[in-house]
Amino acid sequence: MKGLIFAAGLGTRLYPLTADSPKALVKLAGKPMLQHVIEKLGSAGITDIVINIHHYAGKIIEFLERNDNFGLNIQLSVEKEYPLETGGGLLKAAEWLDGDEPVLLHNADIYTDFPIGEMASAHMKSGADITLLADNRKSSRQLLFDRDKRMRGWTNLATGEVKPALVNLAGLEPKAFGGVHIINPSVVFPLLKAGAIEEVFSITQFYISVCNDVLIKGFTPSQPYGWHDIGTVEKLAAAESYLLSK
Repeated sequence: MKGLIFAAGLGTRLYPLTADSPKALVKLAGKPMLQHVIEKLGSAGITDIVINIHHYAGKIIEFLERNDNFGLNIQLSVEKEYPLETGGGLLKAAEWLDGDEPVLLHNADIYTDFPIGEMASAHMKSGADITLLADNRKSSRQLLFDRDKRMRGWTNLATGEVKPALVNLAGLEPKAFGGVHIINPSVVFPLLKAGAIEEVFSITQFYISVCNDVLIKGFTPSQPYGWHDIGTVEKLAAAESYLLSK
């Protein structure tokens, strides 16, 4: 399995911590978030990793060089002019990730401590084209799954918006997407290339558009686990408290 870490975000909600640093290098319990994610993937046996970078890209390059890429084979997908979001970022990184091996995608601003091996095993056993970390977490935006854990759509609980527009909500369970996913490149990249009208787009929008044509399954770890989005200073503090309490 290969890995892709999304680390190109501007981190505006983490200001002033990101005034002179990329969001991915903001420290959580004394360690940069990017390092947390790299080590998580490495401990799961993922040795080939692509990291997409934009904001203060040079500092991420220097960080990786100082740490000898943590002993892993790391490629950098540099988004020079502007960040391409998750969908555009994945498509740009396709040259390193295409092939028969599944690819685990992980946001650099998400801290999780569930075992990746369990998710990888579930992905392989289910025959899914795409597997998404999804759980009963508070969020206004939720993915919709049927009784077989297959994704059927998306909803905004605050506005009542539903996509695809004609999806029947009966029997569907809403769950929040956790920013960790596994894809089969042989299925996903041809669809991405065929449907990418814009250069910058969200991978979630892509999943919504293809969920009735490819098998997208939800995955929830079997044991309790920590999950934290460090997108704001307050959320970073909550993640710090969680780690210090362990």
